[in-house]
Amino acid sequence: MPNPRLTGLGGGLFCGATMFALACLDQLLFGASLVVYGVLFLPVCALTALWVRRGDIVTAPVVVPIAFAFGLLPVADGGGGFEGELMGLVTALATQAGWLYGGTLVAGVITTVRKIRLMSRRAAQRRAAQGPRPEIRPRRRPA
Repeated sequence: MPNPRLTGLGGGLFCGATMFALACLDQLLFGASLVVYGVLFLPVCALTALWVRRGDIVTAPVVVPIAFAFGLLPVADGGGGFEGELMGLVTALATQAGWLYGGTLVAGVITTVRKIRLMSRRAAQRRAAQGPRPEIRPRRRPA
């Protein structure tokens, strides 16, 4: 299994390019099925959240909704002209908001778990670097 480490920008480019390519494939194979597009969005969100490097971990939940909107361009059912395409994109975003929220939630949960694990690992390393603590015994009071 590949284990790339993407920067924040690289994660955004990966997610956006993948969603655009999957939308084009969806357009060719399934006639622009928004359900198929939404289902494919979830694993892309998980991979983006897993592959972003530690320093840029907070960018994953931010870039996945942008990639979702960018990938909708080929499958959004718009009329002719710029206004028609924009209306088709806005309509697709409104009707497929569940997939958008679900994918963002997947990325958010994965990055939160990764961040908690990273913080606990750093705390354990700090404790190990300090060495063992001397045992403190309570004083006995004279009776």
